Amino acid sequence: MNCIIIDDDKPSRRIIEEYIAKTNGLKLINSYPSAIDAINAFKDGHKIHLIFLDIEMPEMSGLDFLRTIKNPPQIVIVSAKESYALDAFEFDVTDYLLKPISYTRFYKAVTKVSDRLRSLGTKISTVPDKKENEIFIKKRSNLFRIKYDDILWIEALENYIKINTFHTILITVIICVNKINNYLCTKTEI
Repeated sequence: MNCIIIDDDKPSRRIIEEYIAKTNGLKLINSYPSAIDAINAFKDGHKIHLIFLDIEMPEMSGLDFLRTIKNPPQIVIVSAKESYALDAFEFDVTDYLLKPISYTRFYKAVTKVSDRLRSLGTKISTVPDKKENEIFIKKRSNLFRIKYDDILWIEALENYIKINTFHTILITVIICVNKINNYLCTKTEI
């Protein structure tokens, strides 16, 4: 799930960033110190699945931020005060975490979000890492890294394939078709 954090409290942002980093399936797109800065996140083209949102912030509160966005993603409120909980749930937030946040409580909130997205039939895909934009091919005793963008075409040669790249002279690889499944990537299509 692609996540953003909106919280003016830098130590709180750092803790949530650490929790996101150690939780499988979460990808931090960005961390914002204000709601106004975060409004542009929706213009960057990233699909945001989850926002960790503080309420009390200068210039624009978290609740005011929620009023400005159409079709908000899943929201987990992160606040030092429980007095905003009733107002927050009026926006159909998924969970409400009180600072300081334990990892156990954080993980429970993420599980709720995941379950909710699954029940809504939302397809979750993260922004691919740079590692997922390339493939490693062994040719004899050498290992070559081929970027997907460098592949011009792939030829079928009976039981083998030939990968023709932008750097054709250096890297033209023949792979046994029976072994091709070892090279398939589930998150990125060529």
